[in-house]
Amino acid sequence: MSHFSYRNGVLHAEQVSLQSLAQQFGSPLYVYSKAALVENFSAYADACRAAQRSDADALVCYSVKSNSNLAVLNLLGRLGSGFDIVSGGELLRVIAAGGDPRRVIFSGVGKGRDEMRLALEHDILCFNVESIPEVARLNEVAGEMGKRARISLRVNPNVDAKTHPYISTGLKENKFGVAYEDALGCYRTAAALPNIDVVGIDCHIGSQLLDDAPLLEALDKIIDMVDALEAEGIPIHHLDIGGGIGITYDDEQPVPVGDYLGRVFARVDAWRQKKHAGRPIKVMFEPGRSIVGNAGVLLSQVQYLKHGETKNFAVVDAAMNDLMRPAMYEAWHEVKTVLENRGDARVYDVVGPVCESGDWLARGRDLAIAEGDLLVLLSAGAYGMTMASNYNTRGRAAEVLVDGDQAHLIRERENPADLFALERIVE
Repeated sequence: MSHFSYRNGVLHAEQVSLQSLAQQFGSPLYVYSKAALVENFSAYADACRAAQRSDADALVCYSVKSNSNLAVLNLLGRLGSGFDIVSGGELLRVIAAGGDPRRVIFSGVGKGRDEMRLALEHDILCFNVESIPEVARLNEVAGEMGKRARISLRVNPNVDAKTHPYISTGLKENKFGVAYEDALGCYRTAAALPNIDVVGIDCHIGSQLLDDAPLLEALDKIIDMVDALEAEGIPIHHLDIGGGIGITYDDEQPVPVGDYLGRVFARVDAWRQKKHAGRPIKVMFEPGRSIVGNAGVLLSQVQYLKHGETKNFAVVDAAMNDLMRPAMYEAWHEVKTVLENRGDARVYDVVGPVCESGDWLARGRDLAIAEGDLLVLLSAGAYGMTMASNYNTRGRAAEVLVDGDQAHLIRERENPADLFALERIVE
């Protein structure tokens, strides 16, 4: 996280101290680096350019679920990103942020009729369909609207991503997609429907992958499926190979984005030259975590220190409702003090004020801290704010985007009145 570093003993986001941000905006506080966002997205864009791919040949569709703040979406849209969404609400966010709905792909296993209508009204690029009942419903909705729906079938290649079971999505036992063995029949059914245009094939096997071997194995299976489809007279115009490239939380060393994309394009080019010379096919990606994960931190203040016989606890003002990943996945986030070199360290569990034993953010960390000190949890830009809740009637944190020496409030802190404003008492 090169854009978060100590300067004169104080941790900074770019050129702004996190101490000054806490004073100005309070805590807990999500802080994002614009430079990191640009740098991480550019890794994808530069790899596409290095492979001589134009916008017509490759499209990076940022996964909105990883961080859906309007300022983040607007920035990525201006950089040329498309968007991968999983709800009608996310589509409306993209539009509110100035994104082009014609560069949107709609994933997810449970799309409702209203969501389908909304997406068709805005002429999105493609629906990533995950079952035959879904494509049948989409055909009905499109027919009622006098439209045709462009689809890509999400094919489950049964490839083990070797990641946490909660974020593995490409095995037979996962709820996502259609089984590889059933895909050909599903495509035949979809191609015969009057209001459906089959345009692509989609695959996403999981998240936080450090090695691209499983992703390339899945790509090979998808390429074989395209050959089988084209032999049946069902042409495929794009390959959507999902996202999944991981980031460094602790000491992980994920495959560089440029290396991975280079291998993807090399395999696609070799296949095209061998079997489909001169035939264009677009390659699409759905990255999320690798763009925003290490572009953000969660800033929190120590409220109390509890020193016990077997455990020491640092009780902070952030909690599991602010950052769910540790409680949900036992996820690791590195913890740093905002002020460097504070003295002798003790081993602490960093916990929040929520009334649950599972409300912890970090365990067994060596920290030299006192009450009132500021801590940051690194690598919190992805699946931090988007998974936040209002449990215990706690308002969600504010969000700030740092650009050089400027800090911009991009989401105001919620207060209790916001949380029950939609509720009604029955007399």
